Amino acid sequence: MGLKFLKRKKLRRPTRRLNRMHVTIYSKDGCSHCMSAKLLLTNKGIGFKEQKLGEDFTREALLEMFPSAKSFPIIVVDGFNIGGFSQLKEMLESQTNDSKKFLIEG
Repeated sequence: MGLKFLKRKKLRRPTRRLNRMHVTIYSKDGCSHCMSAKLLLTNKGIGFKEQKLGEDFTREALLEMFPSAKSFPIIVVDGFNIGGFSQLKEMLESQTNDSKKFLIEG
């Protein structure tokens, strides 16, 4: 299984409007939060790339990229790991309600 995403990139905060975000969802089969995240993005008209455990990456490769990962999904927006489904929902609500860009306090 060739893995293209093993190089670490400097993460930056999401700064784009909803329809211009680059979203990647790291998911696994049978994950209800993964399905909810994909459905939410689809309903908002936001395109995303899905990477599936066992097909696109291994657990070991995932832990190299996200050492603190404990659950699925892992959602990356514009190169920045925002967390899981709850954080995605919060980010989208924040951008919709406030018309402001979402920033995670770090």
